[in-house]
Amino acid sequence: MAKTIHHKGACLCGAVSVSVTTKNNHVGVCHCSMCRNWGGGPLFAVEFAEDVTFEGTEHVTTFSSSEWAERGFCQQCGTHLFYRLKQNGHYALPIGLLDSDEEWKIIEQVFIDQKPAYYSLAEKTKQLTGEEVFAQYSGNSDC
Repeated sequence: MAKTIHHKGACLCGAVSVSVTTKNNHVGVCHCSMCRNWGGGPLFAVEFAEDVTFEGTEHVTTFSSSEWAERGFCQQCGTHLFYRLKQNGHYALPIGLLDSDEEWKIIEQVFIDQKPAYYSLAEKTKQLTGEEVFAQYSGNSDC
């Protein structure tokens, strides 16, 4: 049986806090142009399908970044809080948001076909193109 680990975190100003439970130490990296535009670089995130609890939700603002997803941030300090799929509530939280001594491990890079040439990661990971990501979550690439 997988070991679950509870994590907490908060935005820069402390107005929004989050509690999550993980079943692994996996980190994914998204190189899509939207994530890079949103954060100035790739998004290093931990994914959750459930067990995500926010406090201070009155300070959370969301932006509908596509037909299928939205991004949340603290309206007080601007900290990026989450990327969420609208249909099933799947969350990706920036790894830096969590206060944790967990030995995180980058296991996957997505939208590798949109990664610019000016950086690269040393880790050997699973790599998916944008089309492969859409197929994985929707069963087709016409999302």
